Amino acid sequence: MQAPHEKDRAQGRPAPIRKGSAIGVAACLLFCAPRAGAHTLLAGAGSPYATPSAAIAAARPGDVVHIAKGQYFDCAIVSQDRLTIEGDGPDSVLTDKTCGGKALLVIDGHDVTIRNLTLQRARVPDGNGAGIRAEGGNLLVDGVRFVNNQDGILAADNRDATIRILDSEFLDNGSCQNGGGCAHGIYSNVLALLHIEHSRFLDTHEGHHIKSRALRTEILDTSVEDGPDGTSSYLVDIPNGGSLLIDGSTLEKGPHCTNHGAAISIGEEGVDRPTDSIVIRNTRFRNDMDRPTTFVRNVTATPVQLIGDTLTGQVRPLEGDGWMR
Repeated sequence: MQAPHEKDRAQGRPAPIRKGSAIGVAACLLFCAPRAGAHTLLAGAGSPYATPSAAIAAARPGDVVHIAKGQYFDCAIVSQDRLTIEGDGPDSVLTDKTCGGKALLVIDGHDVTIRNLTLQRARVPDGNGAGIRAEGGNLLVDGVRFVNNQDGILAADNRDATIRILDSEFLDNGSCQNGGGCAHGIYSNVLALLHIEHSRFLDTHEGHHIKSRALRTEILDTSVEDGPDGTSSYLVDIPNGGSLLIDGSTLEKGPHCTNHGAAISIGEEGVDRPTDSIVIRNTRFRNDMDRPTTFVRNVTATPVQLIGDTLTGQVRPLEGDGWMR
């Protein structure tokens, strides 16, 4: 069964995450520490398991599934807790197949790590096929490329869960072609926290690069750009409110974007959750359209704090409550 709102589906690798990042270090301490008694299961040609899905099915909680370089027409449902699924980098590719009518990887387990893979070309009839469908508890996505999926990541409601995305790329995702709504680079339903750091979003189609209903959303040191060919709507959409921090990032609306009104939208679908703070600081925004746009449209009663931001092109800084300095 689809979670509420899931049908609102509105190339090089980035540099490694900065080791000095407090959030990145904390996430690694949480997810990366060796687990006593864990086993590593090898998948790929000449390995004990020919496919990633076979290795994942055989794994036990706390194990590591290592996927050799190669292109795998494969998908998997991950029900184990504390599982790590890792590749050898962008040449370890899962492509063109979805499980449960949902995603290349359907994550039902808790405290799962997905690392050093490419997830590409997920399609389902509902129009929201994802590289990852996050349906369990805490999830860490580290060094993963999402290429030409309907949704890069689609996360179901879990008010206790945190999703952390580090050092990852979202390229050529998004769609509004199936009549039931739009798909996005990332679409998070209600979470405790959606944290995105040192990542890249480029060339999203029709949907938003980042759409988050999380209670708190953090976007740090991240590039969110349409580029010359992207046709996205908003760069960042926080439709129901919730606290927001964007820090040290680069944002750009391109000449072919399909929503000219704003780059960042907050509260447009009705504010129904606490919004303690909205801070956008040390961030560069460029409007490459031939018409004006608004940097932040804020429908909440929480003032937006724009601190040390740089705006280029025809840009109104703010609509709604807030201030800029």
